[in-house]
Amino acid sequence: MHYYLRLSVLLAVTILTDVATAQRWREISGRDQWSGLLDPLNIELRREIIRYGELAQATSDAFIGDPASPYAGASRYGPGTFFYKVQAADPGAYRVTRFLYATSSARLRDAFMTRPVPAGAWSTESNWMGYVAVATDGAARALGRRDVVVAWRGTKRMVEWASDLDIVLVPAAGVVGPGGRGSVHRGFLSLYTSKNSTSRFNKQSAREQVLTEVRRLLDTYKDENCSVTLTGHSLGAALSTLNAIDIVANGINALRSSSGDNITVPVTAILFGSPRVGDEQFKKALDSMAGAVSLLRVRNAPDIVPTILPTPFYRDVGVELLVDTLKSPYLKTPAGPAQWHNLECYLHAVAGTQGPGDDAGFSLEVDRDVALVNKEEDALKGEYPVPASWWAENNKGMVKNATGHWVLEDHEEGFCVLLDGVLTMETSSSRRLVFWLLRRPGVGVATYIMESVVLTTRLFGLLVFFLMNSLMEK
Repeated sequence: MHYYLRLSVLLAVTILTDVATAQRWREISGRDQWSGLLDPLNIELRREIIRYGELAQATSDAFIGDPASPYAGASRYGPGTFFYKVQAADPGAYRVTRFLYATSSARLRDAFMTRPVPAGAWSTESNWMGYVAVATDGAARALGRRDVVVAWRGTKRMVEWASDLDIVLVPAAGVVGPGGRGSVHRGFLSLYTSKNSTSRFNKQSAREQVLTEVRRLLDTYKDENCSVTLTGHSLGAALSTLNAIDIVANGINALRSSSGDNITVPVTAILFGSPRVGDEQFKKALDSMAGAVSLLRVRNAPDIVPTILPTPFYRDVGVELLVDTLKSPYLKTPAGPAQWHNLECYLHAVAGTQGPGDDAGFSLEVDRDVALVNKEEDALKGEYPVPASWWAENNKGMVKNATGHWVLEDHEEGFCVLLDGVLTMETSSSRRLVFWLLRRPGVGVATYIMESVVLTTRLFGLLVFFLMNSLMEK
């Protein structure tokens, strides 16, 4: 009986914690511009920042960045298995509904995009730039709302790009609303708004893709509490900034419920290592929407990217949370620009920051594995037995085929794209995709079926156990 009592108490505490978090979600999402939550950093907000940072990190983990691959610039994983393959903390919390693709006509195109070298590549004009996802039913209950997430991919070349110092500003008309004023970085805007008739992935611009999908999801769940949360690192943070103001300025988040009530869905952007995006007029346009959009910029003190675009041409926007990886006793010193700008190092700093002051220390308030800082870098001190840059596909995607030859299979067949309003599979046969999923243990459909069977069996067994125990006590 003591076991059941402890179990009941644990379940009650978990439920009460979820309820408390669900009730505070508007405050945690920046309704009051995070007043009173940043210093000291509120533990719920700390966890939420890390959670959204992990959703942004997933875009880097899935990206094929090796130009030697015919699929360079694409996602390694398809939408259906995405969160399982990137080993998200809670892979069942969100469901990917749309992949986002971008092209660019700007001079810095090669700094922003990865181009495959082999002939017959999947695309030479477009790159996969992120995804739109929606909270599943269980996650929506825990979060207190149906959260629509847009995660924009950054670029590992941002530090290299920063030295180029292309500071050209161009008008952002349309993005800041009809007749809106404000100018933004030419390269960021080009990536967000460009389309290419020769690329079947970008007959629609990234902007058109994301606005259409966000609106579709909000219309689908218009009778529930909803939120839109954008997240990204580096270049992805800049795109998230443009996307956030665009959604609000053009009324994508303004709905009418089935009962006829007018609804304004709150929009939040959680950004990491973001470069400055626009000028003073752009900042004023964003500030004027403070009741509808909240933007939190996490900045690592030694990171050069957030400040490389100079004032007074460019202005910081939103609310800043300053962290400092130099205070961490876990990270190597001296470090360099790549480590200072790395997203996993950012999340490590969020987990341990004790405030922005020089005398503030560092203590991990969230049990976040320090091994993660070495996922793409060599950042962890030598006393921790963690190899550098350990996140890699098995044998870099090389597989021995039936003839005994090694071939490159570094992507899932079946990544999706919306073409002319129809969701199609990038594969010659849907049966081939199903076979591919089923023949790999622990992957895709087979995983979902097995997990569902195991979970159902366990729940049924638990129910029978409690019923039998209740009858025996009587």
